[in-house]
Amino acid sequence: MAGKILANLIVMGSAILGRAFIQAYRQALANASKSGVAQETIQNTIRRGSKVMTEQEARQILGVTEKTSWEEILKKYDTLFERNSKNGSFYIQSKVHRAKECLEAVHQGKGEGTPT
Repeated sequence: MAGKILANLIVMGSAILGRAFIQAYRQALANASKSGVAQETIQNTIRRGSKVMTEQEARQILGVTEKTSWEEILKKYDTLFERNSKNGSFYIQSKVHRAKECLEAVHQGKGEGTPT
């Protein structure tokens, strides 16, 4: 008999806690939507989910600046790509390749001629 009462108390207590948790969560969502935090969180999630490399990240990977010529960028790319093809990682090699693609698009966008 005592076991049955104890089981009922546990079930009722967990139901009360569950309802309280759901109510608190709903209130938190309402507060977040009022303050604009929810929209900002969604946009940050979208940005993080995006696989597009920024120009700054591409320049960091290749170790070049904004003033570096396209020929120097290609030399850096070739050096890093070859090093990683011999005894490096495929992940780093792909990052180097994506960085070159990103900078190539930026270079073409500036109208500085077709990169070779």
